[in-house]
Amino acid sequence: MLELALHARRGSFNLQVECCFASEWTVVFGPSGAGKSSLLRLLAGLDLTESGNQEHARITLDGNLLTDSSRGFRIKPGRRQTSMVAQQSALFPHLSVEANVAYGLHHLERPTRLKRVSEMLELVDATDLLSRRPQDLSGGEAQRVALARALAPQPRLLLLDEPLSALDGAASDALLVRLQLWLNQHHVQTVMATHDATDALALGAEVLLLHEGRLAAQGPAAEVLAAERDRIVRRLS
Repeated sequence: MLELALHARRGSFNLQVECCFASEWTVVFGPSGAGKSSLLRLLAGLDLTESGNQEHARITLDGNLLTDSSRGFRIKPGRRQTSMVAQQSALFPHLSVEANVAYGLHHLERPTRLKRVSEMLELVDATDLLSRRPQDLSGGEAQRVALARALAPQPRLLLLDEPLSALDGAASDALLVRLQLWLNQHHVQTVMATHDATDALALGAEVLLLHEGRLAAQGPAAEVLAAERDRIVRRLS
């Protein structure tokens, strides 16, 4: 279970969220500017609020404290068993796809490392990209590789920020189905930020609805996004 109490100010924007995620899949939904990416960056340990009265962050995963800004406590991203896939793939340009995916696996023996890389690329349907460099990849291919790299260390918590935005609808849907199955099998808690309601509805996930940095609703996708689902149906009718 992921529990968080966040109060962070970024310029004129104020993010204030207190909740817990009991589901293994949680979709953070909201329009651009709602605070989705800010929330994920705080969960990843990439941003840390200042201690004091105005800002605070406390995050626990399965009862283990990851961040408590009031005590100056934060586990560094690389040690918190957390992986994140941002909107931009951020692959290392001087490394091949194989080396990018293997980057966080130096602790494994070479045969095990190569097997893990192969499995992750197969999962995201990118085995044919093994020897390419990032500059030779399309946007969708780069997102597949970035996802494989995030999965390779088998994190306890996976954070996804619009991870498949460069893929077309059919390819995105197929990959999400495979990804959800793999993550459920490996008991990886996943938080995915999106502004596309169809992703949340297709996954049948718990939904955290953000509006202007505040928690507007939380619950099953079919309930929280009922109005959004009806809007989509009307548009397609």
